[in-house]
Amino acid sequence: MSTATPRPRRALVTGASSGIGAATVRRLRTEGWDVVATARRADRLTALADETGADTVVADVTDDADVARLAAHVAEGGPLDALVNNAGGAFGLDPVESADLDHWRQMYELNVLGTLRVTQALLPALRAGDGGDIVVVTSTAAHGTYEGGAGYVGAKHAERMLATTLRWEILGEPIRIIEIAPGAVATEEFSMVRFDGDAERAAAVYAGYEPLVADDIADAIAWSLSRPAHVNIDLLVVRPRAQASNNRVARTGV
Repeated sequence: MSTATPRPRRALVTGASSGIGAATVRRLRTEGWDVVATARRADRLTALADETGADTVVADVTDDADVARLAAHVAEGGPLDALVNNAGGAFGLDPVESADLDHWRQMYELNVLGTLRVTQALLPALRAGDGGDIVVVTSTAAHGTYEGGAGYVGAKHAERMLATTLRWEILGEPIRIIEIAPGAVATEEFSMVRFDGDAERAAAVYAGYEPLVADDIADAIAWSLSRPAHVNIDLLVVRPRAQASNNRVARTGV
């Protein structure tokens, strides 16, 4: 009778330098996963590796060569059990009539084509084993619009359709496709990036109520990955209690 110790499950997490990505790396490492963390900022990844023991690869998901190098690194390291497509972001909050075309291009390139590149590159690694999971972190923006949000809503909706369509296309394979759609999550960078470093405007997004934090979404991701293999969490929408929709929030003292 074999007494070999089962190997730890192994995951790749994109957008791991901050926010939900970094929190997911920490959570999975705490639960015993081997994790490859990737993002563009080497200093952030080095600090995360020192803290968690995660393997790291500096890569930009919008760059074909970087993604190919990332996929090769993952393949060299052994079997892959989960891919967490977390890299993404919003730029601007302008109405359609005055929207910045470059912002829209950036959002589509990062949220949609970045997810597509990484998913295409890592599918062979997931298929090489006994199956695995692809998590796509979208947003409640993928499920409903709001004023000023057309560019981000459009990109996240396209990312959602990528995940949904892939689920149909690989039906019958032992690979689960899981969509996690967060509502308002207060992280150190999301709104700051969206508002080009305007700290006052970024803080106002979360004023008067208790938003989610990155650990809440990391918890949802880890829970989804921990379900029995025959259980697929097709879609998990996670909002703060105070948020009913993208633009309807119960605020106090504001």
